Amino acid sequence: MRRFAKAHACGNDFLIVEGECDPELAIRLCARRTSVGADGVEFLEWTGDREGRIRLVNADGSIAEISGNGTRCVAAWMAYQKAVPAGETIVLETDAGRRECRLMSARDNRCEFAAGMGVPVIADRQITLTDRTKVAGVVVSIGNPHFVIFVEDESFRMHGLPWQALGHEICSHADFPDQTNVEFVHVIDTNRIEIRIFERGVGPTRSSGTGTCATAAATIARRGGGSHLLVSAPGGEQQIDWAGNNAEMILTGPAELICVGEAW
Repeated sequence: MRRFAKAHACGNDFLIVEGECDPELAIRLCARRTSVGADGVEFLEWTGDREGRIRLVNADGSIAEISGNGTRCVAAWMAYQKAVPAGETIVLETDAGRRECRLMSARDNRCEFAAGMGVPVIADRQITLTDRTKVAGVVVSIGNPHFVIFVEDESFRMHGLPWQALGHEICSHADFPDQTNVEFVHVIDTNRIEIRIFERGVGPTRSSGTGTCATAAATIARRGGGSHLLVSAPGGEQQIDWAGNNAEMILTGPAELICVGEAW
């Protein structure tokens, strides 16, 4: 039997398991029809009263560097267990580096965090699909890899394809030997964008913290978006604050605990 907690951030759901990273366990637990179900498992090892080390395993068993939403979910679980008051900070070491999550508010099982997400690294890139179609995008690293595509169509179709199909092909494109997360961005105005997400190791997801950061970075850097940007995904909205250049990006959003339990 393994104990777990389950949480979600804007519909992006994670299991939190205390102990060493175990990809095979993650595959079993993430199965939605035969087990608990989740987009991934965050394995947590406490290193202090408000500090921990986490490793993220996607639903397919692959290990990812970081999840912005998953990190907040772990922070919410730690805040709940230690009765952390608003205004205090929880520190988590990830495979992408140290992340500090400042608890803005907490009520019952729901928390709001402002999390430092590091400094985005941005570059333009064009890739060629198997049918020779060329797709222009922006490569963004926020501790993990992203390929961001701007679309004009509100349905997020591009090159005659639905975004899910295009995201699937780009995710495993030869130009990305370790695969990549793929995001599609529709710019609403200088202060708001809407996105769709094809997540590496998972597929289409309702939200992504690092995807929110990557799309905001690309929009601010390439489309003149404001430094305070509201990013809307099917699972909800998150706020980005980024002054550009070498400033750290701040991601503000919710995390909600769902349940605790035991699984075989």
